[in-house]
Amino acid sequence: MPGPLLHFGATVMCSHGGQAQPTAPNPRVLVSGQPTVLMATPYAVMGCPFVPPGGNGPCVTAQYIVASTRVLSNGQPLVIATGQAVCTPTGTPLLPVVFQTRVIAT
Repeated sequence: MPGPLLHFGATVMCSHGGQAQPTAPNPRVLVSGQPTVLMATPYAVMGCPFVPPGGNGPCVTAQYIVASTRVLSNGQPLVIATGQAVCTPTGTPLLPVVFQTRVIAT
């Protein structure tokens, strides 16, 4: 499924409203002047308010499991806004909110 490439400065949140930020940029490919993110790069989640009574929260990290299939950098897929990520330990998705829209990848 095609989607805009996510850049390092994109606003990404966990399902509960915590801010997610990639731990490392990919400086080899720039979009809107900012580095992109590789699928292998974990995201750090900060400020997740989810604290269930069973103890399965809040979101701490996240990892993309579906990314670009045709656009690669250093042989690795790039993260796209329509990709899928899973937060740990809750298993909920990440939600890209604000991102560049000029470069679309499949």
